[in-house]
Amino acid sequence: MKKMVVLLLAVLHLNAEEIYATFDVKAEKSASLAFSSSGIVGQMHVDIGSEVKRDELLAELLNDDIEAMVEVSKVALKYAKSDYERQKKVQQHINVSLFESYAYKYDNAKVQLKYQEALLAKTYLRAPFDGIITAKRIEIGDVVSGQMITEVYDIQSLKARKLILKFDQKYHGKVKVGDSFKYKIDGDDRVYDGTIYKIYPTIDAKSRKMLAEVRAESFPVGLFGDGYITVK
Repeated sequence: MKKMVVLLLAVLHLNAEEIYATFDVKAEKSASLAFSSSGIVGQMHVDIGSEVKRDELLAELLNDDIEAMVEVSKVALKYAKSDYERQKKVQQHINVSLFESYAYKYDNAKVQLKYQEALLAKTYLRAPFDGIITAKRIEIGDVVSGQMITEVYDIQSLKARKLILKFDQKYHGKVKVGDSFKYKIDGDDRVYDGTIYKIYPTIDAKSRKMLAEVRAESFPVGLFGDGYITVK
């Protein structure tokens, strides 16, 4: 039995092929964050190097006017609802069009409140995922425009990384998802193991290279290295 296993492994080894590939280290997730509303930056709650959680408040615009409009809309909704409920109790005794006018005012008040709350939400900038702030591009008092997008922060995943592999196009039919990748980071003699989980469907027209991705962790973004893909 042992001899058969050894023989099988030897056969697999002989049938395996190693394909050279270089790579760059990228963050698994990254984004440039900006307000979708116009205004003056009122507060900034994080800085470069801050670790943040998803939905954590990062910055906000001066928004006293919009907050006031939200309160006005709440009051309008309160009275519109009261009028509607009062008229609903005597609906069978009043004109249909009159009752519908109260229903319209009530529905409209609900829509207006949602609209003002949506405007208020746009004055807050929140983290789209857990990560670390890598760049800060504005300061308190700066004016931002929702039409001419002004980047506020850059964020990337805290530890999750991906290696963007580049290898010769002639291997496009050989490299498959699930193939192993042994590699070294530039300046580091250790050998790391990974597995290809994504292969890009196109070939770069200039370099004639194909791209693939391997998951990794904790490497600083921007590093590079090389290694060998083992295909069967």
